[in-house]
Amino acid sequence: QVQLVESGGGLVQPGGSLRLSCAASGFPFSRSDMSWHRQAPGKERELVARISSNGGRTKYADSMKGRFTISRDNAENTVYLQMNSLKPEDTAVYYCNAAWTAAWDKVYTYWGQGTQVTVSS
Repeated sequence: QVQLVESGGGLVQPGGSLRLSCAASGFPFSRSDMSWHRQAPGKERELVARISSNGGRTKYADSMKGRFTISRDNAENTVYLQMNSLKPEDTAVYYCNAAWTAAWDKVYTYWGQGTQVTVSS
């Protein structure tokens, strides 16, 4: 059974930090590209950051560059999102995503249930 379980969200003041975690199971984590996305009320879901299966490549949305860091621990089947200098506009539900390519180029993608991040004074 595939599971992506996010944790670490909560309420933080502007300028503060949070570290999100996503624990994965039920699929080949070390062969999967992992990403974080977020969705604010009334807005579409957007990519926050992506990391390749071996951690060698990362990509960030422009508004997160320099503030957010994505990382992974393949031994622990976990991906992280370190968020610093948080702003009220970072308030959203943050989702973990996994994508891997099986034989015959069949792509599997999975989503977690999301964790709420609220940045407010």
